[in-house]
Amino acid sequence: MDLLKDRISKDGEVLSRDVLKVDSFLNHQMDVGLLDEMGKEFARLFCDVKVDKIVTVEASGIAVACFAARYFDVPVVFAKKHATSTLTGEAYESAVYSFTKQTTFHIRISKKYLKPCENILVIDDFLANGKAALGLIDLVHQAGANLMGVGVVIEKGFQNGGDILRKMGIRVESLAIIEAMNGHTITYRV
Repeated sequence: MDLLKDRISKDGEVLSRDVLKVDSFLNHQMDVGLLDEMGKEFARLFCDVKVDKIVTVEASGIAVACFAARYFDVPVVFAKKHATSTLTGEAYESAVYSFTKQTTFHIRISKKYLKPCENILVIDDFLANGKAALGLIDLVHQAGANLMGVGVVIEKGFQNGGDILRKMGIRVESLAIIEAMNGHTITYRV
């Protein structure tokens, strides 16, 4: 998606060879016009599958998932990272290791919102080592739902998450795949 790549190149900040900061337009301050275009693109990429719900993880995935859900006309369910007093009843739970925060956290979705045989599309902002995506996929499988694919805004192609998912036979559609980040230079997969 050229619009996204242009924005990453213009406003993204390469903090290290592994860390890209896009908080000026994606995950702190949000460009709703760009989010809308990304939602439209996910709908185009997954137009060949039936989607009943979109699943993501809080917090940065929520906005992208909502804009995509608008085009699919389906609800968004997000996995919570923290146990809350409002998450009552039984929940599906999976452990996810965060390389950014160097900690393991547990994500949860109430069994009320994820049902057997539903067709689920997972959407998230980043795919690096694949741990968040694998945690969400685990929740989908625990529910007995059908995983239709994983949509990602930015995939770090130089890390192994995309390869792991694809080798598992999971359909992954990424709007921008970064091959390398060096200094201020970002190289995209063609």
